[in-house]
Formats: sequence, structure tokens, C-alpha cells
Amino acid sequence: MTVLSCATSQTHARRRAQDLTFDRVGHNANVTTIKALLFDVQGTATDFHTPVTAAARRISAGRHPDTDWSAVVNDWRAAYFRLVDTTPVSRENWVSVHSIYRDSLDELLSDNRIGDVSAAERDELTLAWQQLIPWPDTVGGMTRLKQRYTLAALSNADVSAVINLSKLGGLPWDAVFSAEMFGAFKPDPITYRTAAQYLGLDAEQIMMVASHKYDIEAAAALGFRTAFVARPFEYGANGTADVAYDNKFDLNAADFADLATQLGC
Repeated sequence: MTVLSCATSQTHARRRAQDLTFDRVGHNANVTTIKALLFDVQGTATDFHTPVTAAARRISAGRHPDTDWSAVVNDWRAAYFRLVDTTPVSRENWVSVHSIYRDSLDELLSDNRIGDVSAAERDELTLAWQQLIPWPDTVGGMTRLKQRYTLAALSNADVSAVINLSKLGGLPWDAVFSAEMFGAFKPDPITYRTAAQYLGLDAEQIMMVASHKYDIEAAAALGFRTAFVARPFEYGANGTADVAYDNKFDLNAADFADLATQLGC
């Protein structure tokens, strides 16, 4: 396996996603010029499924014992992706991700015939998306990476949400960029290009890190370097996250610790 110089080789056992035989480093990878890493937040840097599912179970207080709250949360996340993809937005006509989650929750509960959740409880449950928890490897991996690179969030989530969950989880960003700053959601090219502008760097000096392939594919099309991080439990223990490595990305990593090792940190 080809990697940059690294302090340890401690992360091989973490590759729970799958046993792959090809090189995890892309054929054309040239990561020596990288100065900054941009990270997706929801799902990549943080676990949304565990805390949001726990909040749903707590708030429902046993009123719906037969409800599969894990599946409900995954449907909620799917509704978010669908609405982010189809909702027309601009800087002058912005729709917050918080409102997208809140509005889609009403429809989701109705579809599941759950009508006894009060408006206050629905508001409280929606706030769970601002209380996501870092994956066990996130903070340690970022701390190592921060020794060499500028670290910035590039999220579709609202600025306030990223700030809140980052403070809660101790995520050591140097900067936070959000879709609402640009008036467009990822994968709109303006999100990546403007983040690069704010960092004062060219695209090839920045690596986009995500567990969602559409995100890093969009960045790659603009000349950014890319790192795919497999998150097999993004949708829970029985979820169907895409964790297949692909050598079209510059790096493929089992987690942030593995990424730090491959980048020589």
C-alpha cells in the first residue's frame, strides 16, 4: 500500500467497511501540495443516527413501542437530501436546513401515523440535528491533521448548527463554511470555489473529505483533491451506507485516524 511517511500503522484493524485488494491511494494522487482539508460534517465528521434516534425514542416516551425509530430517522435524512436537492435557494431567498428538517418531520410523522407528538416536542426533536456527536476517531484524527493542515468544515447545515455541534463535540476547526454563506447547497460548484477563495488557496491545494461520494466527486470536477472516508454505521448498525473504496479518489480511508496516517500526520 502506498502512503506518505507516517508515524504509525495503527489503523488497519479499523477497516470494518470491507476487505479490499486494490491500492487505497488513487493512481494519480499527488497530495504533497495540499495545504488545507475541507470536511463534510453530518455523517462524515459526526454521527447523526445515534443521537437523533436516541432523541426520538426519548421524546416519544414509549408512546409508540412498535415504531422503528432507526428507520424513521433514516427516512428523515432521506427527506433532507431530497429537499436540499429540489428546493430553490439563493442568498436573497435562503431556506435554512433547520426549517427543512422541521417541515419534513411533520410529513414523516404523518406518514408513520404518529400524531401525538406536540409542536414543542417536534421542535425539540429537530434540534437533535444540532447535537450530533463526533465519531470516535474524529477528534483524535483531526488533532493530528491540524499539526500540518488548515482544517475547515464545508457543510450544508446552517452555520449555527455547525457551531453548536462543534462546540459540543470539541471539533478543532480553523474555519467553518456553510451553504447559507454562499446561497447554495453542495454540490453546487460555488460552495467549493468560494470556500477555496476564503482560504486563499487554489483548488489543487485543498482536499475535500467526505463519506458521501457525490460531494467529493463534485469537488474533484473542480480540481480539488479528494479523500473518501468510509462510515459503515452512518445509517445505524443495519444501515446501507456506501462504503466501497474507489481509486478514482486520491485517498480512501477507514476513518480520520487512517486519513491522518496516509497524510503523514
